[in-house]
Amino acid sequence: MEDWLLTLDIFEDDDKTSWMAEEPRWRGIAVELEELHYLKGANFIKQLKQIVNYGEFHPVEGETSIYSTGGEKSADYENLLNAARKAVEHGYRVFVLPNPKGTRTPDFIFEQKRNFKVYDLKTISGKASVGNRLFESIGQSNRVLLNITVDYNTRLLASDIKSYFELNQNALEVLIFKGKRLLSIDRDLTLSPQYYRLFRKKYEK
Repeated sequence: MEDWLLTLDIFEDDDKTSWMAEEPRWRGIAVELEELHYLKGANFIKQLKQIVNYGEFHPVEGETSIYSTGGEKSADYENLLNAARKAVEHGYRVFVLPNPKGTRTPDFIFEQKRNFKVYDLKTISGKASVGNRLFESIGQSNRVLLNITVDYNTRLLASDIKSYFELNQNALEVLIFKGKRLLSIDRDLTLSPQYYRLFRKKYEK
């Protein structure tokens, strides 16, 4: 796996330039995931890259562009894998994250063209459950992935997402998988006076 974290320090010594690779500090994946709660901006992204590069991920057998550190026997693993496959279809590399005890962590790191984002997965199989599932994600990640497997009411879904952004000022995005389609809803869209019309257009297209 390509190492995006390798940095080089330059030292000047009698007109000679030498280069030294700076190795990041690795404290175990549970600690590094916990650290995400305290980081923002460039430091947050740097931490994601460190987790990807040093988190002992391995390719998931039989899959393309999906990596894991274990956890294949967890109760939610099949839901994670189904969502990961859809993400791969849309051009992402997917890193399935472990769930260390005592730590609220997201489920995925998605990487596309060296852009890194984390998502908490909520698989929607009930027809009035999105609001509660979005609320559950607060404190785990500021991006949520809804993998919708039922025929969900468009107006109710739009309302639940708008309420989520109102309740969680740190929320950045709700990503929706509907069949083979991907929709991204951000805070700016929910603030638009035309939000419900625009959402319906995107969702029912």
